[in-house]
Amino acid sequence: MKSIDDIQREIVEEFAVYDEWLDKYEYLIDLGRELPLAAEGDKTDANLIEGCQSRVWLTCTRDEDGRLHFAADSDAIITKGLISLLIRVFEGQTPADILAADLHFIDDIGLKENLSPTRAGGLAAMIKRIRSYAESFAEG
Repeated sequence: MKSIDDIQREIVEEFAVYDEWLDKYEYLIDLGRELPLAAEGDKTDANLIEGCQSRVWLTCTRDEDGRLHFAADSDAIITKGLISLLIRVFEGQTPADILAADLHFIDDIGLKENLSPTRAGGLAAMIKRIRSYAESFAEG
Protein backbone atom coordinates (compact mmCIF):
# COMPACT_ATOMS: atom_id res chain seq x y z
CA MET A 1 0.00 0.00 0.00
CA LYS A 2 1.24 3.46 -0.91
CA SER A 3 1.80 6.00 1.82
CA ILE A 4 -0.21 9.21 2.06
CA ASP A 5 2.90 11.17 1.02
CA ASP A 6 3.45 8.95 -2.04
CA ILE A 7 -0.15 9.47 -3.14
CA GLN A 8 0.13 13.22 -2.64
CA ARG A 9 3.29 13.31 -4.77
CA GLU A 10 1.45 11.45 -7.55
CA ILE A 11 -1.39 13.98 -7.45
CA VAL A 12 1.06 16.90 -7.60
CA GLU A 13 2.78 15.31 -10.63
CA GLU A 14 -0.57 14.78 -12.37
CA PHE A 15 -1.61 18.41 -11.89
CA ALA A 16 1.85 19.68 -12.94
CA VAL A 17 1.07 18.58 -16.50
CA TYR A 18 -1.39 21.47 -16.76
CA ASP A 19 -0.15 25.06 -17.02
CA GLU A 20 -3.52 26.79 -16.90
CA TRP A 21 -6.00 26.62 -14.05
CA LEU A 22 -8.84 26.11 -16.46
CA ASP A 23 -7.19 22.84 -17.50
CA LYS A 24 -6.69 21.88 -13.86
CA TYR A 25 -10.38 22.50 -13.20
CA GLU A 26 -11.25 20.29 -16.17
CA TYR A 27 -9.06 17.56 -14.71
CA LEU A 28 -10.73 18.01 -11.33
CA ILE A 29 -14.13 17.69 -13.01
CA ASP A 30 -12.97 14.49 -14.73
CA LEU A 31 -11.89 13.09 -11.37
CA GLY A 32 -15.32 13.89 -9.97
CA ARG A 33 -16.98 12.05 -12.84
CA GLU A 34 -14.85 8.98 -12.10
CA LEU A 35 -15.83 8.84 -8.43
CA PRO A 36 -18.00 5.76 -7.92
CA LEU A 37 -21.58 6.64 -7.11
CA ALA A 38 -22.43 6.47 -3.43
CA ALA A 39 -25.35 4.33 -2.41
CA GLU A 40 -28.59 6.32 -2.29
CA GLY A 41 -29.09 5.06 1.27
CA ASP A 42 -25.88 6.84 2.30
CA LYS A 43 -27.24 10.23 1.26
CA THR A 44 -28.63 11.05 4.69
CA ASP A 45 -28.42 14.11 6.89
CA ALA A 46 -26.07 12.21 9.20
CA ASN A 47 -23.56 11.81 6.34
CA LEU A 48 -23.94 15.35 5.04
CA ILE A 49 -20.89 17.53 5.63
CA GLU A 50 -21.72 20.84 7.28
CA GLY A 51 -19.87 23.87 5.99
CA CYS A 52 -19.96 23.00 2.30
CA GLN A 53 -21.70 25.24 -0.19
CA SER A 54 -22.70 22.11 -2.10
CA ARG A 55 -24.23 19.02 -0.63
CA VAL A 56 -21.51 16.45 0.13
CA TRP A 57 -22.15 13.08 1.71
CA LEU A 58 -19.28 11.07 3.17
CA THR A 59 -19.26 7.66 4.82
CA CYS A 60 -16.45 5.75 6.41
CA THR A 61 -15.98 2.13 7.44
CA ARG A 62 -13.09 0.28 9.03
CA ASP A 63 -11.98 -3.15 7.88
CA GLU A 64 -10.64 -5.98 10.04
CA ASP A 65 -7.07 -4.68 9.54
CA GLY A 66 -8.05 -1.30 10.97
CA ARG A 67 -7.85 0.53 7.63
CA LEU A 68 -10.48 3.10 6.73
CA HIS A 69 -12.59 3.09 3.58
CA PHE A 70 -14.55 6.05 2.30
CA ALA A 71 -17.48 6.62 -0.04
CA ALA A 72 -18.78 10.00 -1.08
CA ASP A 73 -20.99 11.92 -3.43
CA SER A 74 -21.83 15.54 -4.11
CA ASP A 75 -24.38 17.46 -6.10
CA ALA A 76 -21.64 19.71 -7.55
CA ILE A 77 -19.11 18.29 -9.97
CA ILE A 78 -16.09 20.34 -8.83
CA THR A 79 -16.82 19.47 -5.21
CA LYS A 80 -17.10 15.84 -6.28
CA GLY A 81 -13.62 16.19 -7.78
CA LEU A 82 -12.29 17.64 -4.52
CA ILE A 83 -13.72 14.83 -2.39
CA SER A 84 -12.40 12.28 -4.89
CA LEU A 85 -8.88 13.65 -4.36
CA LEU A 86 -9.26 13.39 -0.59
CA ILE A 87 -10.60 9.86 -0.83
CA ARG A 88 -7.69 8.91 -3.06
CA VAL A 89 -5.24 10.21 -0.46
CA PHE A 90 -6.91 8.59 2.56
CA GLU A 91 -8.51 5.41 1.19
CA GLY A 92 -7.17 2.29 2.92
CA GLN A 93 -5.02 4.22 5.39
CA THR A 94 -4.99 3.72 9.15
CA PRO A 95 -6.56 6.26 11.50
CA ALA A 96 -3.10 7.06 12.92
CA ASP A 97 -1.67 7.76 9.45
CA ILE A 98 -4.64 9.97 8.55
CA LEU A 99 -4.32 11.96 11.77
CA ALA A 100 -0.56 12.40 11.30
CA ALA A 101 -0.80 13.40 7.63
CA ASP A 102 0.37 16.79 6.41
CA LEU A 103 -1.83 17.57 3.41
CA HIS A 104 0.73 19.47 1.37
CA PHE A 105 -0.75 18.56 -2.03
CA ILE A 106 -3.51 21.15 -1.61
CA ASP A 107 -0.95 23.97 -1.55
CA ASP A 108 1.43 22.25 -3.95
CA ILE A 109 -1.11 22.12 -6.78
CA GLY A 110 -2.43 25.60 -6.01
CA LEU A 111 -5.89 24.58 -4.90
CA LYS A 112 -6.00 26.89 -1.92
CA GLU A 113 -5.43 30.07 -3.91
CA ASN A 114 -7.60 29.03 -6.86
CA LEU A 115 -10.76 28.00 -5.04
CA SER A 116 -13.46 30.45 -4.10
CA PRO A 117 -13.65 31.13 -0.36
CA THR A 118 -16.81 29.04 -0.07
CA ARG A 119 -15.24 26.07 -1.89
CA ALA A 120 -12.07 26.40 0.21
CA GLY A 121 -14.26 26.34 3.32
CA GLY A 122 -16.01 23.27 2.01
CA LEU A 123 -12.67 21.56 1.36
CA ALA A 124 -11.63 22.33 4.94
CA ALA A 125 -14.94 20.88 6.19
CA MET A 126 -14.36 17.68 4.18
CA ILE A 127 -10.88 17.28 5.66
CA LYS A 128 -12.25 17.94 9.13
CA ARG A 129 -14.88 15.21 8.69
CA ILE A 130 -12.30 12.69 7.45
CA ARG A 131 -10.08 13.46 10.45
CA SER A 132 -13.11 13.17 12.72
CA TYR A 133 -13.80 9.68 11.38
CA ALA A 134 -10.13 8.78 11.93
CA GLU A 135 -10.28 10.06 15.52
CA SER A 136 -13.45 8.06 16.21
CA PHE A 137 -11.99 4.85 14.85
CA ALA A 138 -8.66 5.42 16.60
CA GLU A 139 -10.44 5.67 19.93
CA GLY A 140 -12.58 2.63 19.55
